[in-house]
Formats: sequence, structure tokens, C-alpha cells
Amino acid sequence: MRRNTVEQQELAGRTALVTGAGQGIGEAVARCLVARGARVAAVDRGVEGIKSLERELGSERLTAHHADVTDAAAVDAVVDQVERETGPIDILVNVAGVLRAAAVVDLTDEEWSSTFAVNTTGVFHTCRAVARRMSERRAGCIVTVGSNAAGVPRTRMAAYAASKAAATMFTKCLGLELARTGIRCNVVSPGSTDTAMQRGLWTDAAAPQRVIDGDPGEYRVGIPLGRLAEAGDVAEAVAFLVSDRARHITMHDLYVDGGATLRA
Repeated sequence: MRRNTVEQQELAGRTALVTGAGQGIGEAVARCLVARGARVAAVDRGVEGIKSLERELGSERLTAHHADVTDAAAVDAVVDQVERETGPIDILVNVAGVLRAAAVVDLTDEEWSSTFAVNTTGVFHTCRAVARRMSERRAGCIVTVGSNAAGVPRTRMAAYAASKAAATMFTKCLGLELARTGIRCNVVSPGSTDTAMQRGLWTDAAAPQRVIDGDPGEYRVGIPLGRLAEAGDVAEAVAFLVSDRARHITMHDLYVDGGATLRA
């Protein structure tokens, strides 16, 4: 996407921490923030993706940090390192997430708990660690990447939808608590996006079109705009919410789903 000169440098001098930055939406967010001048700490439990980004973009613009967001001690250690070596964290973007697709009657205890461990508890760990420091400075922005599934029931996605709904409400509550300090907390909720997670649900070459068309048998409407989102579409929404252009927006849930939920 073409950007004007102001957008290209609107985050210059700011430090951003992005979880799940090794692929998909997290990688797109990291790239988008770097393109706008931010220094990005890319966090992921997989090393290869974030190391590749660091080599490509240069360590002066993006640094790779290996950590699992389900481990509170590891999160605290990464936040300490970033604040010490890169700078005070101005922006936190929670993208790390997992999807375990299964009917409730078939869902295992491990699938349920691991989904919440990453999608909900992981958001809590990163927000707590970063918000403590932001509060002292009375400045900062937090964005959690949720899902439109948090607002509309979906078959075979109960664990994922419930975990994203919990993360969404947690982020809004945090935004209320931090509002008096000037810290803004928002949610970006994508619909079907062309990522490895989405492709993992596809069984044949016709699957993308079925997602766009919808499936009455699954109680799922299609995508009115007639296209799957790209990871960059979600990243652009995140970049807006962490910028000064969104300085009076907090506790908001921005759907980026091409109208798929009819904003129910």
C-alpha cells in the first residue's frame, strides 16, 4: 500500500513490542510498524521467523526475541530486556494465537487449556508486564488482535471464540483502568484472513471460495466484500490505532472482516 510522507515516519522514535511476529498477521504488523519508523521487538516462540525478519530488516530496526507468552517469567524477562536495550515500550501489539478446531463434544482438556493459555493468558502476561511500565510514564498504546468469532457463535470454534472473547473484554477493562493515565487500549478483530492458520482449515483448492461464499449448513455468512483479508489489511488497522491519528480512541473493537459478521 502507498503511504504518504507523514505516515512513513509517524511512529519514528517509538519502540513497539509485537508478539506472534514470526508469521502471518504478527509478521505483517511488525513490518508495518517498522515501515512507519518504529523500532520493533519481534517476539515469538518460534525462532526461525523472527530471526529471518531481523536479518532482512536489520537489527537497528527490528530485534528478535524468543519467548512463549504462556510463560509469565519469560515475558517479564523479554520486556525487561527490550526496555533496557531498545528503549521504553510505547506500543504493545498482542498477536500470538492458536486455533484448535473441534466440536465441543470432541474437544480435549489439553486443547481447551492450551488455547486459553496462549490467546487469553498470554495477553494478560504481556499486558501486565508492559502496562506496569507504561503507567509509570503515563503514555502508551496497547492493541490486542482478537477475532470476529468473539462476537458471533461459530461451529467447531468454541475454544477459540471463547478465548478471543475473553481477551477482548480483558483489553477493554484494561483500557478503562489505564484511561486516566492517557494509555489507550483497543482491539482489532479480523475475520477470515489468508494466513497459515486459515489455510490449515482448508481441505481443497475450492476452500477459499467457500469461505467467501459462506455456508448455511455451518450457520456462517459469507464475506460481503467478496475477498479474504490479507494480513496487511489487519496490520494497517493496528498501525492506525497505535498512531496519534487515533489519539481519542480507546476500548474500541475494530472489525476487519469485510462485513462477514454483519457487525452483529
